[in-house]
Amino acid sequence: MGNQVVWQDRFNIGVDIIDREHKKLFSILNNLFDLSEQEEKSEWGCREGIKYFKGHAMKHFAEEEAYMASIDYTGFDTHRRLHDYFRKITLPSLERELEDSRYSADAIKHFLGVCTGWLIGHTLTEDYAITGKTMSRWTNLLPEDEETAIGKVIVQLLFDLFRLNAKVISDNYGGEKFGRGIYYRLLYKTKQKESVEVFLIFEEKLLLSTVGKMMASSEDKLNVLLMNISRYMAKQFVQRIREHFLLGDNYELQDESLLTYDQFQKIFDMKQPRCSLLFDTGEGYFAYCVMQSLESLNRIRGSFKEDNAMQEIGRYLKDSKNPREQKKKILVVDDSSVMCQMMQKLLEKDYDITLANSGLSAIRCIILARPDLVLLDYEMPVCDGRQVLEMIRSEEDMADIPVIFLTGRIDKESVGKVVSLKPEGYLVKSLKPEEIKRNIDNYFKNKKEADS
Repeated sequence: MGNQVVWQDRFNIGVDIIDREHKKLFSILNNLFDLSEQEEKSEWGCREGIKYFKGHAMKHFAEEEAYMASIDYTGFDTHRRLHDYFRKITLPSLERELEDSRYSADAIKHFLGVCTGWLIGHTLTEDYAITGKTMSRWTNLLPEDEETAIGKVIVQLLFDLFRLNAKVISDNYGGEKFGRGIYYRLLYKTKQKESVEVFLIFEEKLLLSTVGKMMASSEDKLNVLLMNISRYMAKQFVQRIREHFLLGDNYELQDESLLTYDQFQKIFDMKQPRCSLLFDTGEGYFAYCVMQSLESLNRIRGSFKEDNAMQEIGRYLKDSKNPREQKKKILVVDDSSVMCQMMQKLLEKDYDITLANSGLSAIRCIILARPDLVLLDYEMPVCDGRQVLEMIRSEEDMADIPVIFLTGRIDKESVGKVVSLKPEGYLVKSLKPEEIKRNIDNYFKNKKEADS
């Protein structure tokens, strides 16, 4: 037996007519997973199984809507719109793909991934809200404390979806890289062309330990199926937030993308986020960011719709496994964005570069993703290079990280202040770029020889 949705008691929301159909829909999906993995599967078998799933889904929607109407559920209109989008847009799109491909293996996996992600996410967010077990805890949050309120909502959602006891560790996430990241972008627009971008950033191990466990997966890398399930759960996640914060009903989803870190960083650096929160879930880091969209970046490489989602997700996963992962990681710390960009262009071909524009951001970068070398500016406001190096050396987990000062000053007094902190060396910014690069290359070459 391969992929299976692991049924959990918490999928029961306490309404018999809804719980019964949820269990039936999960069972049908598991049968389809089994059928799709049989080498001698027949197109007819998959066709009939998917038709059976659709019939039960439509029956479930009708019964659930009748129940919500009977109790005068205040969220009825929003909930029904989500049902309508799934039954009138998502399902027909998936069915066209199945027919056009004559029920190919990829099309079936796409169907199963989308339906599984939608069903799990919808059950644990929208359906639970019918009973008042989730959103009722968030109704008295003050508008002026919106970012704090969003943080509380996300912490609660992470618990509702995955039983994670997450905590906000920064309400000013600066776009720093953490672990092996998945950068998911949703673009919303109004009819008046106003647009907002929402970014969900997951550490890969977080998705493997949550969605992967729900699917009883033992893989240590994300695959297309798990990514498909994850993105539909992510859309349900954002829907729960946007119903009450930042986005009203006049915003509609226009585009979704999977970004590289460099694409995400480029967008992040161009605009001040309206909301930028970083969470430690206990299973990995997670970040949630919202910003006004930049019109020139509305459509970027990695954008997809349902008809090309499988190809784009597959391409994204393939690209993310490229040799870049084996490159040495260098953290460049400088309050000058010009200097940061220059160093990135100089080094990115041979190294995995992360940028930080302040001492505090540098420390956060080191905590989230340990670098092999830090290139540190000496003169920075608030927290200068000496203070940053003092913090690095004072923490046991990062004390041995090599640091080279990349600075405009190497006078005797400045050097004397940091010599006891044992930096690996000093590079003057006035050096020619190729000389800076050659010095960094030589550092790693000499270190490799010394280690061996």
